[in-house]
Amino acid sequence: MKRLSGACAFIEALRCEGVKHVFGFPGGAVLDIFDAIMDAPDIEFILTRHEQGAVHAADGYARSSGKVGVCLVTSGPGATNTVTGIATAYMDSIPVVIFTGQVPTHLIGNDAFQEADIVGITRPCTKHNYLVKDIADLARVIKEAFYIARTGRSGPVLVDLPKDIMKDTIAFKYPDKVELDSYCPTYKGHLGQIKRIVDLILKSNKPVIYAGGGVIHSNASEELVNFARTMQVPVTTTLMGLGAFPSGDPLSLGMLGMHGTYAANMAVTDTDCLIAIGARFDDRVTGKIDEFAPKAKIIHIDIDPTSISKNVKVDLPVVGDCKMVLQGMLSQIREQKDEIRELHDHIRPWLECIDKWKKDQPLKYSQGSAIKPQYVIEMIDKLAPDDTIISTEVGQNQMWTAQFYKFQEPRLFLTSGGLGTMGYGFPAAIGAQVAFPDRTVIDIAGDGSIQMNIQELATVVQYNLPVKVMILNNGYLGMVRQWQALFYKKRYSQTSLAVSPDYVKLAEAYGARGLRVENPGDVKDAIQQALAIKGPVFVDFVVEPEEDVYPMVPAGAPINNMLLV
Repeated sequence: MKRLSGACAFIEALRCEGVKHVFGFPGGAVLDIFDAIMDAPDIEFILTRHEQGAVHAADGYARSSGKVGVCLVTSGPGATNTVTGIATAYMDSIPVVIFTGQVPTHLIGNDAFQEADIVGITRPCTKHNYLVKDIADLARVIKEAFYIARTGRSGPVLVDLPKDIMKDTIAFKYPDKVELDSYCPTYKGHLGQIKRIVDLILKSNKPVIYAGGGVIHSNASEELVNFARTMQVPVTTTLMGLGAFPSGDPLSLGMLGMHGTYAANMAVTDTDCLIAIGARFDDRVTGKIDEFAPKAKIIHIDIDPTSISKNVKVDLPVVGDCKMVLQGMLSQIREQKDEIRELHDHIRPWLECIDKWKKDQPLKYSQGSAIKPQYVIEMIDKLAPDDTIISTEVGQNQMWTAQFYKFQEPRLFLTSGGLGTMGYGFPAAIGAQVAFPDRTVIDIAGDGSIQMNIQELATVVQYNLPVKVMILNNGYLGMVRQWQALFYKKRYSQTSLAVSPDYVKLAEAYGARGLRVENPGDVKDAIQQALAIKGPVFVDFVVEPEEDVYPMVPAGAPINNMLLV
């Protein structure tokens, strides 16, 4: 059997995993790997301009495609620069494998040049991580890393590769399977519990489905739609769950929580049966825990047993994959047609009540002489192709997108939910564009967030990635300013962006196109022009400076205590 260097064995392992794209940045500790990449034309390496951008790009690639995202960086500062991206993926359960260079094994612990204990640093924000100390373990470790990243509750896995291991040689053989006795995710939900779920829903008068990102991760949207429509149960989604249920469906309540719709928050407060599927009851959803769904029997379906009753005590837990559990629920109701008809009859007043909430308090804004950011998003929704992938940065731009862009399918919305990472959207859009070169990819940004990873303009130009960046430029760190306006007597401490770049000139300096829009009447034409341009475009929309996001639930308040427009 031919012997390979560790670097060449690493490349072969990626091939065995079906990897076609890797994002990252080179350095001394990984020079052997980068030399081997030169002889691997079947694996495209995307050179980002910062390691944080590399992880976000791998994350966006994973969210949009459903595959494992991969990035490769060097040791020391190269590795530590990945931490924000890793934590972002960890909070949102995104399958990414991060390969970091490391100093030679005999120097580990000696404070060698560009040494960092990246395994120790990332232990709290990875699903698992490895330091490869023996080349004989390399193939097994890589196989396990991809397996752990994509299975169960998915998440990031880091593999640290010392330089001497990459130089050593081995007779390469990739394992056929993974054997991890201590890691056995439960996929198939308990049949007895599934039957109890269906019975509880059939006996309810005001049921609501609360769907999260787990529905998308498990590719369970079709099952969710079928179950909700068959039972006629309204559906609200988390930020991470947007697209899991079509927002145009009459049963859709939109997003719930701090900036959720009036109908969603009122329905969850008044429901007698809350069916949580692939969601984790985070604080932005629940508001004041003691008053969250106070009248409801709570059902919780999740593949992660540690998430169940972690934040909210549930009455009926089911550990399992969302898709498989929903399939089990659909199987149960096939034999209960009479009971389903009875359910439809006695929940009709509930659906009528929800329709009234929708009509009385829709999402709204008033258009004045300045451009309203909500209007920009509505126009993007109207003009962009149906399969457009939307990423966002974090803050007001993110919440307006969640409210006013109507996501009809899963994996079309990429955003940092759990960690709330400013600077996520642009590199994530790069990852999505690499995964889908023929699709339209748009990053909806704020003028604060876009500057966090704006250096990736060089990446989109170098690889001719036609990402469109729509900047809602209000001259502030908008969401922080909104809190200061509401709760700190408009004392705008360090939230005014007094100096910002000319985004048109900046885009052009990198070799991209730039457009500026200052009047509402020019919004539509600018979006159409940007979509027609074949390369990357920055569109700078100068919007109303002090526009706020409503509804809004103040921190610590119950979710039915909303500030409205």
